[in-house]
Parts: sequence; C-alpha cells; structure tokens
Amino acid sequence: MAKDLSEEDAAADIPVAGYDGPVGGWGSAEGMAKVAKTARSSPGALQTLKRQNKPGGYMCCSCAWAKPPNPHVAEFCENGAKATLWDLTTARCGPDFFRDHKVSDLVTWEEHDLERQGRLTHPMRYDAASDRYVETSWDEAFAAIGAELRRLDPKKVTFYVSGKAGLEASYLYGLFARAYGHTNLPDSSNMCHETTSVGLKKVIGSPVGTCVLDDLEHCDMIIHVGQNPGTNSPRILHPFQKAAERGCHIVAINPLREKGLLEFANPQNPWQMSLGAPTEISDRYLQVRTGGDIAALTGIAKHVLALEDTDGGVLDHAFLAEHCAGLDEWMDWVRATPWGRLEAVSGLSRAEMEGVGTLYARSKAVIGIYGMGVTQHVHGSDAIGALVNLLLLRGNIGRKGAGCSPVRGHSNVQGQRTVGITEKPKLVPNDKLREMFGIEPPEEPGWNTVEFVEALLAGQAQGYVGLGGNLARAVPDQDRVTEVWGRMPLTVHIATRLNRTHLMPGRSAWLLPCLVRSEEDLQNGTSQQITMEDSFSHIYGSIGKREPASPHLKSEVAIVAGLAAATVQANPRLAWDDWSGDYVQVRSLIEATYPDEFHDFEARMNQPGGFYRGNPARERVWKTETGKAQFTVPADLDATGLADGDGVYRLMTLRSNDQFNTTIYGMSDRLRGIEGDRMLVMMSPDDIEAEGLRPGQRIALTGAADDGVPRRVDGLRIVAYDLPRGCIAGYFPELNPLSPLSRHDLLSKTPASKGIPVRLA
Repeated sequence: MAKDLSEEDAAADIPVAGYDGPVGGWGSAEGMAKVAKTARSSPGALQTLKRQNKPGGYMCCSCAWAKPPNPHVAEFCENGAKATLWDLTTARCGPDFFRDHKVSDLVTWEEHDLERQGRLTHPMRYDAASDRYVETSWDEAFAAIGAELRRLDPKKVTFYVSGKAGLEASYLYGLFARAYGHTNLPDSSNMCHETTSVGLKKVIGSPVGTCVLDDLEHCDMIIHVGQNPGTNSPRILHPFQKAAERGCHIVAINPLREKGLLEFANPQNPWQMSLGAPTEISDRYLQVRTGGDIAALTGIAKHVLALEDTDGGVLDHAFLAEHCAGLDEWMDWVRATPWGRLEAVSGLSRAEMEGVGTLYARSKAVIGIYGMGVTQHVHGSDAIGALVNLLLLRGNIGRKGAGCSPVRGHSNVQGQRTVGITEKPKLVPNDKLREMFGIEPPEEPGWNTVEFVEALLAGQAQGYVGLGGNLARAVPDQDRVTEVWGRMPLTVHIATRLNRTHLMPGRSAWLLPCLVRSEEDLQNGTSQQITMEDSFSHIYGSIGKREPASPHLKSEVAIVAGLAAATVQANPRLAWDDWSGDYVQVRSLIEATYPDEFHDFEARMNQPGGFYRGNPARERVWKTETGKAQFTVPADLDATGLADGDGVYRLMTLRSNDQFNTTIYGMSDRLRGIEGDRMLVMMSPDDIEAEGLRPGQRIALTGAADDGVPRRVDGLRIVAYDLPRGCIAGYFPELNPLSPLSRHDLLSKTPASKGIPVRLA
C-alpha cells in the first residue's frame, strides 16, 4: 500500500505527537520571538503591539475576537502578534527582486519562501515576453485596468475580498461592483462561515451570533464545538480561564484533543508564568468522529428530554410556547432515533452524551460556541441547527449569559457582509443605493466562491480583482484551479506580500501594493482611521502609526476608489476622488445606507469596547419564515454525508500554530508537537497499525469522491496522533487538491473541508 521514499524515511521513528506545555506561557513567547526573527520586524513593531486592540489604537488584522473596553497591558495573543510582526517586516519585495526572478520560476517556490521576501513596494504589471512583473505607475495601472474592465462582460468578472479589509474599503468595493454591473462579490466568509450566515439565519433569523463579550462573565456552562482556540483565537482563553476558575462547566466537542481546550497559562499572570500550574479549561472532552457533531448534540438533547419526562421542570416551557416552532416534530424524531445510531455516528458512548445532558439540564445560562469544524461540512447548516435545538430547549438564546456564538476567523469578515459584500441582492438596500448614487444595482444573484470556481473551470470567468487573499491556493480542487487560473483575460491583486495566486497571471495581470492596517494612512495631510466589526457585532475604529514600507504604497480605500474612477461611467454622485481623501465621508455613506445599525457612526466608533450594532435574535425577535425560533430535523445524522467502509477515511484540513489562513509564518505546529514538516497526515495509532504502516513513513492520499475526477497528494509523512478511528488530518492549503469543489454545505455552498473522502495510496 505504501512506499518508502528513502532509507532515511524508513529509519524514521516519529512518536505519537504531543506537547507537554500549555497554551500561552513561555512557549507562546518563544513562538512570537521566532516569527519576529524570521520576519525581521521593524523596531516600531513593539510599539504597535502595545497599542494593539486598545481604544484609540490599532485593531488586530488576525482573528475577529472582541476588543475589551478595559484591555490588559498586552491585549494581543500569539497569533495576533505574529500577524503584526509579519506585516511590519523590514524585508522588501520590489522591482529588483522581480528583475531577478521569472514568474515561471517563482511559482515553484513554497508559500513560506515567497512571503519571506517581504513587503511589495511598487505597482507592477506582468510582461509576458520576459515572464516577469515589471514596475509601472499607478496612473498607468488604473487606466489600463479600467479600460480592460470596460471591455469585459461585468457579469463574468469577480471582485473577491479577503476578511481583512476595513468597512470603508469594503463598502466602496461593493458599490464599485454594483455600479460596474455585477454582484460577483465572494469573500472569505464563503470559505468558512457562510454556513453561519445561511444556517443560523434559517433557525433564529440572524446571520451572526447572539452573544456579546459580557455574556462570558455570566454563563455557567459553555459547549464548545469544532474550534481550536489555542491556534486560531487565543484571546478567547482569557474569559475561558476566568469561567473555569469560577466553576463554569466547559465541554469541548472536537475530533482532535487540542491544547487550547485542555489547559492555559496566562501570559498576563506572573504566578502562572513562573511557579504556578496552568488552568484546566475543559472539564469534559468529547472526542467526536469527524462529522459526528449532529449526532453528539442530538444525543445530549435526547437525554435532556428523558430527564424532562422523568423529573419534569427541565425544559423552559414558557419560552418554547411563546418563541419556538417545530418542537413537536423535532421531539418525535429525537425520541425515535436509537441510541445505537447516535453512538455509531458520533463515535461517543451513550454515557458520555448523557453526562453532558445532565450538566446542561442543571445549568442556568449556557453558551454554544462553534467554529469551522461545524460549518465546513455537507450538512454544516444542520449541525448549526442541532446546536440551536439544544440551546432552545432551556431558553438559552436571548438572555444574559446565554446564546449562540460562532467564532469568526478573520478580523473583518463579518463586517464586510454587514456593509454589502455579498452576492445576494436581497441582502443589500438597493433602493437606497439608487436614491443615493443614481445607479441601477443588478437584481440577479452573483457568484459566490464555489460558483466563481465553477465558472472558472468552465471557461466562463473573464476577470478577477482580489482585494487581498490567496484564493487560488485556498479553494477546493486546487490543482484543477491552478491549471486554468491564468486563462482569464484579467487578474488584479491588491496585496501586501507575494503569494502563489499572484504567480498565475492572466493575459493582463497587475500587482497593486497596499498599506497594512498598522501603517499610517495619510490622505490630504490627515491620518485616516478605518473601522471593523468583531464576532460579537461590535464596531471599532483603528488607526495606524507606523511609517509605510514604501512611499509608493496606497491604501485599500484609495486603490478601490482609483480603480472605480477609471472604470465606472462618470457620475457626480460617485465622488471616488473625494472619498479616497476623506474616510469620514465614506462612513457617512455607510451610516446613510444602514442608519439603524450605524447611526452616530463617527461619534461612537472610538468608544472603549466598540459600539454594538444590535441583533434582533438577542432581543428574541425572530426574523424567520415562521416569526419564531425554529427547531429543525437534520437531513442526515452524519454531517459529512459519507458512508463508512470501503477503505475511505475522513480527512480534515487544519491550520498549524505558525499559520494564518494561507500565510505560513514558520514550520512549527508547537501545540500539536509537530515541527519542521507540513507535508504530513495525522492518523490514529490503531489505524496505522491496522494498515500495516508505521510513523514516519511517506504515503500518498487519493480522492474518494464519486465524481470521476482524479485527485492525489504524494509524499505525506505519517504522524501518529490521538484521533478517532477512520479520521485523519493534515494541513491547509497543502491538502486542498483532495477537496472536491462539488462537496459543500447544501445551503451555503461552503466547501466541506472538514469531511474530505480519501484513501491511502
């Protein structure tokens, strides 16, 4: 089955991966120091870290966790610090670098090596004759791109945006697209939490979570499903630590035993950093099979119903009668679902699920927290529904210390949706846009990410403008996408560093370098602020202070406005030049377009803790089809939609500890005890033995989707890891070639990256 690549591999003896230290502590400090050395950060980076996530300061460009009104001395985590240090590198990737390297050579480099070249410094255009990017001027770039966009069919051009761009640039980008004539506005939400936007909205009428940060001070139980806080959102561990210390029950449901859900040593606590023991986070850990969340949550709910039948007084009958629909049908289905089926699909014992159900029945205020381990499945929306079903039983949505709380992975991905980055016209107040700007926004839906890639593979996509991101590496069916990306007539990338997608140039291709959030954005002699929204629907101002990496950089706002002015027919009400010079005017447009949520925008944006834009479901106003919170029966107990057997494994793609999305800071996955190698597959020791393999051996994985498309990734080192049988894991984006574009959440089309069917080859 497996073939060794070398004698060295054959002799390798890699033990079961593990890490003895806690999240945080000195290990976190060492991890930041290593990245600072690799990044060659500027001396001003330390001053930026002091201002990070504080009122009047710079808001982290990493995850979307809240910025508290009373911050710690150091209000940043390891992951956020790495992002800042990476942005503020002293390395430069300018015209000299591109003169020395052909694109066809650079495309063979590893992602990490490309990023290490540093910040892009000049606008560049691709010259096919020399196979190099060559220096150009901003005027030439805007004029040429605008002329090309006018030649193309707007309906076949895509404007993608990563989750980092602020509200101001995002609003103008959406306005630009609609004035140009399309709504092809996918963003990174399509890759991760679009399942929340669709699935959560279906059951409670809100596309975002119902909690605020203060709720974590008042809950007495947290159910945490499919999210790894130690790597992806470490600042969440501060309130988790406080909750655990006051006796709050924290239940983790996850296939991997992640360190961030086990123990935490607070870097702000001198005692824990010296002699003290770390805080144990989860008092129960349910190591569910990949895709077993629906079954696990249903099993917990089944026991709650049994307690109600036996003892009474468990369910919140008044809440259920006034606020919920579909309860009887759902209860009939739960009672008819046998425990044996729940155990088989979840991989848990009945006793484990009943134990959590008993805790839940005794808890007064419960928060359900989840991440992409829930959303990135074929039945991800049903998994969200299963969590909401459980919360509704005891009225745990719409009151203090309780609610449903998705953890968003990028700093402003939720905010971009709020201000109009969406392919769905019904989510945008188009009547106001007509009135304010005299344009005719398209009323037909545009492409989301999966639909863009489908159009690309079908030869229908004509142009791509990317406001950040590394999309060709992030999407499913990566190898197939790489083959066709450069066939588009136009590719434009607004970026800070070089990445692999930039090295797949279309017939006309451009690199437009922009400021990072921590750099001073000076327009007309005034330092401009931008704003963003966190996972708790709070809005914050952010102002950069560092000197820009190059005098040739422009802000994201200025680049979007410059492209729009060069493309869209002249219109006195589309004052692109004025807006790019004064972001206060852009915020006035946002306030006028969304007055209920952004009233008094300028006055409120810098208040400590941000301002809350509101959420009807938090007030128990349910904007669903029934006007009530909706109990739902899932289409399948198994969120993957896969059948067991026939040698098929369930592959999850993951981030490492030295990674943010496709940005690879280093080769360490410290919290999992893995160093120096990203081409690997984590397997249960029992599966390794059953397959006749051994740790350290190199194998290949092949796709097992029934769609006739061959998929394969070679040279993966086996690492023994504590995983349920039949479940394996490896790194994103290296294993994306195995993920079929056709496998996605049925409601949202979010790629099913946590349940990829593969075989060992």
